[in-house]
Amino acid sequence: MPTVKAYAATHADLPLGPFDLERRDLGPLDVQIEILYCGVCHSDIHTARNEWGATMYPVVPGHEIVGKVSAIGSEVTRYKVGDTVGVGVFVDSCGHCANCHDHLEQYCENGHSQTYNSLLQDKKTITYGGYSTHIVVTEKFVLRVPGNLPLPGVAPLLCAGITTYSPLRHLNVKKGDRVAVVGLGGLGHMAVKLAAAMGAEVTMLSRSPEKAQDAKKLGAQHFVLTTDPEQMKMAKSYFHYIINTVSGVHDYNVYLPLLKTNGTMVVLGAPPEPSTVQAGLLLRGRKSILGSLVGGIKETQEMLDFCSEHGIVSEVEVIPIQQINEAYERTIAADVRYRFVIDMASLK
Repeated sequence: MPTVKAYAATHADLPLGPFDLERRDLGPLDVQIEILYCGVCHSDIHTARNEWGATMYPVVPGHEIVGKVSAIGSEVTRYKVGDTVGVGVFVDSCGHCANCHDHLEQYCENGHSQTYNSLLQDKKTITYGGYSTHIVVTEKFVLRVPGNLPLPGVAPLLCAGITTYSPLRHLNVKKGDRVAVVGLGGLGHMAVKLAAAMGAEVTMLSRSPEKAQDAKKLGAQHFVLTTDPEQMKMAKSYFHYIINTVSGVHDYNVYLPLLKTNGTMVVLGAPPEPSTVQAGLLLRGRKSILGSLVGGIKETQEMLDFCSEHGIVSEVEVIPIQQINEAYERTIAADVRYRFVIDMASLK
């Protein structure tokens, strides 16, 4: 098995550092990818620090991967050496359950294999992610990256992009729809860009007045300061959809009155504590709360093609791998607009 350079966390209380990683030998349906860029997702931090309680150390994070095909297996037909490709949140699924047949591998009934800190479908081989020079992935779970987009900005599309695109497509958001976005971070800024490109009237909901200017640059037509009772009153019963990207503890009931009759609030964040919803706010207006988890491979490719057509990429700050621990702290402090991306040439 080939040995490649990587960065790993070896304990919840220790910083990430250099690590030698053994990748599996190339199988007949495998694609070997030289990683050029890898985005830094908040999930990387949760996992590296065992904040979800299921980390298998050592862990190599990273599931927003863009690179070049450097080798292919004997039966690979979709890609050739030199192609620009991407890898997202998962690298395999059972392939035979109802959800897999419906191109909803993210909801695989037998458990999909995440790109890192997970098990392959043999249920024994641990996966390691994109903070490394190379990765080997079965071709079905490799994505074609359009040639007209800057690669650093493409990397976060493989998580932040598809996480927001999938519910917008599921709800068939279109011109004339009124969409509000809660939280202007890695997910939120992509939700604004994508909803605006779909023709929706987009409003940013935020507690921070200084985010109004950024939101409008990204495509939001309006801004509502949620700490201002008058602005919230004026927004009552206004939105068809609310895309809630906040992962910290917060009150869902603050936003439900802003929905029109039959309106839906999509929850994309996973707060660490349970949330209580007042049933009356749902009953009055036949409103609903919808959860959504990334997207399947077919939909992720559709998202990349949509972004290519509309010239959409993530707003990123490119860093060398040696700054990853500092980047974690800055991500927690919301000191990034809006996603860190690692230039993996720094690892070589």
